[in-house]
Amino acid sequence: MASVDECRQALQDLAARLDRHADVQDRIDLDRTLACRVTDLDTAFHGRLEGGRLVDLADGDDPKAKIALSISSDDLIALVRGQLDIMTAVGSRRVSVKANPFDLMKLRKLL
Repeated sequence: MASVDECRQALQDLAARLDRHADVQDRIDLDRTLACRVTDLDTAFHGRLEGGRLVDLADGDDPKAKIALSISSDDLIALVRGQLDIMTAVGSRRVSVKANPFDLMKLRKLL
């Protein structure tokens, strides 16, 4: 099981990677609040997706987030490292995503 600090770092790494590629990739029109709930650590993080970037990342849950992911700590690390495909993880119920179907399609492009 990964630690809270490792999960926080993984999300910061994801934010940095998205930031580096935001100008190169096609602009993704997605401006939504995001909550990432780490189920086995009973913790959460929240932020905002804006134009292909993950910004304002902070500790704590956002119960009103438009996109909510529930995931184990190890799966979060694997997902961010590219070792776990988001669609495979959702299909096998390792990751739960609550989002508008159109947002989900856009989110898939980011991960």
